[in-house]
Amino acid sequence: MNPAVDALLDSWHSEVAVVSVTRDGAATTWRASADDYPLASVSKLITALGCLVAVEEGTLRLDQPAGPPGSTVRHLLAHTSGLAFDSADVLAAPGTRRIYSNAGFELLAQTLAESSGIDWRGYLREAVTEPLGMRSTIIEGSAAASFRATAADLALLATELLVPTLIGPPTWREAVTVQFPGLDGVLPGFGTQRPNPWGLGFEIRGTKHPHWSGSRNSPATFGHFGASGTFLWVDPDLGVALVGLGRRAFGPWAVELWPRLSDEIIAFHRG
Repeated sequence: MNPAVDALLDSWHSEVAVVSVTRDGAATTWRASADDYPLASVSKLITALGCLVAVEEGTLRLDQPAGPPGSTVRHLLAHTSGLAFDSADVLAAPGTRRIYSNAGFELLAQTLAESSGIDWRGYLREAVTEPLGMRSTIIEGSAAASFRATAADLALLATELLVPTLIGPPTWREAVTVQFPGLDGVLPGFGTQRPNPWGLGFEIRGTKHPHWSGSRNSPATFGHFGASGTFLWVDPDLGVALVGLGRRAFGPWAVELWPRLSDEIIAFHRG
């Protein structure tokens, strides 16, 4: 379809599935696969969206207490609760540092279950994957990093993130607006970012450099990548989203390849 994109996908050295979508719902498949892939931290996008649905329903409140003393649901979503990456250790006061935390998202899922009276896995299925038709997505294990999905299912999620239907405009605007602006923090795999903007579960590109999206992406780009070699970004300014799934663990190769791939696919969509 595109020699430059094909060459980059060949250099991924993995079985890959890549699809881009636009605001009008059109999808372009760059490499096809019907298999499901481990999402790693891209799982957080599904968990975050489910929590936002719960906020819309009144099941959760963004400012209800959750996590360490002084922390709230908002802090957990924005990685500012002070919790360590993978333990209950508290490394900072809430709202003072951007500390990326799997433990925080696992606690968020527990809070969702306690507030709703429904197992959090079932809640995410009822609130997110079933309404969006994501029939092949497997929600199990950690709410931070253990889900599996096909490229077709993630394309449905990307379309929803481009043109939200599950939550209303005010909640969505807040979700993709930087929470606790100005905080520095480490973006895993890319070092300390000053600042390190994050929304309600969605990493926001801002002025970060280096970054896993492309140089053609706008600062409003948001999404997530995972250690399994998986990513999903949404650029609301360009009206394009990109999903990439693979079976090669994240490493320096992705830091070099993913931005180039993103730029080539943006160039394709912009003509």
